[in-house]
Amino acid sequence: MAGKLYDAWEIGEIILHDLRRTVTETDNLLISTLTHNPQPLHLDAVFAGSTEFGRIVVNGIFTFGLMIGISVGDTTLGTLVANLGYDEVVMPKPVFIGDTLRVETTVLEKRPSKSRPTQGLVVFEHRTFNQDDELVCRCKRTALLRREAA
Repeated sequence: MAGKLYDAWEIGEIILHDLRRTVTETDNLLISTLTHNPQPLHLDAVFAGSTEFGRIVVNGIFTFGLMIGISVGDTTLGTLVANLGYDEVVMPKPVFIGDTLRVETTVLEKRPSKSRPTQGLVVFEHRTFNQDDELVCRCKRTALLRREAA
């Protein structure tokens, strides 16, 4: 179990996730086609070249999913009961094919569950940065985690 139980988290704790990922054309093509997203900004190099970006912009669902996926190993792997929600998702900069992304997480809040005494809620803020340390994605994730056995 790589994740931590509810009781082990401290508010303000910061995790610098080791895993980094360079985004490929295949990543973008697969997520766009798997989700039936025909947006030419993601799939048509000629069209994308005529936009303010000058090239294909990676589908934001990939960026968001990668951010959450990278965070799981260090946060909730083996301890998660359920993800209860994702809030305040923002993507202030575009991601391009060839960008290398890294993720950081901060524990913002935690509280015992009122209805489930063996579980507690932790609110994480996940942030993704590109190779130029520009913030490309951020969200808050509320996770219901197992607690230490009483």
